[in-house]
Amino acid sequence: MISVSALFGLTAAFLFALAAALQQKGSLGLPKISLGDPTSLLRLAAQRTWLLGTGALLLGYVFQAAALDRGRLSIVEPLLVTTVVFALPLGHFLTGQHVGRKEVIGAGVILLGLAAFTVYGDPAGGRSNAPNDEWALTIGLLLAVCLVLMSLARGRSPVGRAALYGTVAGVLFGLSASLAKPTLEMLHEGLDVVLSHWQVYALLLLGGLAFVVQQVSLSTGHLAPSVATVSVANPVVCILIGVLLLEERLSRPAWHVVVAVTGLLLALGGAVVIALRRDVDREASPRDASPDQPATEAAPST
Repeated sequence: MISVSALFGLTAAFLFALAAALQQKGSLGLPKISLGDPTSLLRLAAQRTWLLGTGALLLGYVFQAAALDRGRLSIVEPLLVTTVVFALPLGHFLTGQHVGRKEVIGAGVILLGLAAFTVYGDPAGGRSNAPNDEWALTIGLLLAVCLVLMSLARGRSPVGRAALYGTVAGVLFGLSASLAKPTLEMLHEGLDVVLSHWQVYALLLLGGLAFVVQQVSLSTGHLAPSVATVSVANPVVCILIGVLLLEERLSRPAWHVVVAVTGLLLALGGAVVIALRRDVDREASPRDASPDQPATEAAPST
């Protein structure tokens, strides 16, 4: 029987997928969204569809927090890989995204892999927080990775930008979710306790940065690689932090661990298949237009 934390995690994944599809739909009629042009982000707030997507995103955060409050980081966050499964039909119906055989196969692999991970992965032990110096080292290293990925995104194709910016957003979301664990633990002691620690402020800052970077990724018009890379990077970061910093361990016997890890790798591989799909370049998209063309026109095919 599925646990309450897993149910909340899957609900959050659906809401995140719905949010991504709605936010992308709301951004497609606008000029190019860029981190170098803050006013381009402000224009999104005037789009009702985008605001509906943001509301779904906030509700997804509520369910994610509820899941983390009841379950362990390294078992809850991998369930968010199902975001890409939910995003495929939502993207098809809301923004006309093409769903091909590779995407369907990838989604099936994700579901099978997560089923194995959920059944055989049962993290035990662990702690809700880690020493400040360990957090500082972890956050510094992951932010450096984000800077490298963002530099690589310059000059890439729309699909490449969607994937790279999506990866950065996923890393930042993973960091934010990991900090939610100690923050929620402090919240049980009182709001004054939470506000007296740095974790809650870092959580809000990193979550805000992730939100902005994800909007840039979605604005490329390619939902599948954007959502897939977010859905892969987020749980990978959370699992690493859960194991290395929070000392969470999978259940025994050893063969349970092998099956669980294999299932997780299959799920992540399925998401990567979707992110790297080749036929996405054949899709005409408003974001494929060159800088000199109107945003509502696709660039001519060659």
